[in-house]
Amino acid sequence: MPKIPVTAIIPAGNEAHQIEEAIRSVLWADEILVVVDAACKDDTAARAAAADPRVIVKIHEYGYSAAQKNWAIPQASHPYVFLLDADERVPDDLREEVLALLQVPPEHDAYWIHRRNHFLGHLMKHGGWQTDKVIRLFRRECRYQDLRVHAEIIGYRSVGFLKGCLQHDTFRDWNQYLAKLHQYTTWAAEQDFLDGKRAGFGKVVFRPWGRFIKQYWIRLGFLDGIPGAAAAFLGTYGVFLKYAKVWDLFRKNPSGPASGPSSLP
Repeated sequence: MPKIPVTAIIPAGNEAHQIEEAIRSVLWADEILVVVDAACKDDTAARAAAADPRVIVKIHEYGYSAAQKNWAIPQASHPYVFLLDADERVPDDLREEVLALLQVPPEHDAYWIHRRNHFLGHLMKHGGWQTDKVIRLFRRECRYQDLRVHAEIIGYRSVGFLKGCLQHDTFRDWNQYLAKLHQYTTWAAEQDFLDGKRAGFGKVVFRPWGRFIKQYWIRLGFLDGIPGAAAAFLGTYGVFLKYAKVWDLFRKNPSGPASGPSSLP
């Protein structure tokens, strides 16, 4: 029986510095689709197109992560999709595991893959980073939840686990990381607003420190040294930003959302 073909999809924004390396890590796929944010300001699209003759580049307006991915998935030509973020890499053992899996009809519609997260040049082994997992191999019929943040694949009948891990480098520089933190906390706040979840004094003031205690002390983040401390403080700041933004959204619109994303003030 011939191998079941798979499409690799790489959503990308301003990723000119790393898009070629991301593409190289999925050259084993039967089709490679790079979906570039229409607002991209660098030459990500040109570098992706030049990386390999098989690369298909599509330009699409970016709303939020799940929306972009849900637009990209139907563009795939093959029955299975392997989705890779531009800051992730597929190591040899994971590549061989995926190819072996596709030699026969896979048992499951979707597969969880653990991530080995690197932050400030350090492999994070504590603080909750070590349990990070994502569904990245799935049937083309599956879609992401329509959430602004923390969306995961749904629509599968059964899900399995792969043994290999994705390599994920979360930090490029401080400007990039803080801009990403700001964007993600904005999306998270908007999602809470749309869900009618308000944020009062307790959430704005005390939730951030609860996050720090959990990540740095209970989950042993301090064992990762300075990167562990930096990650814990940034996580604390992110929780504060999220709830402060939720409070501000309800301050501007006390009655809450009318219905759907268009109700955002």
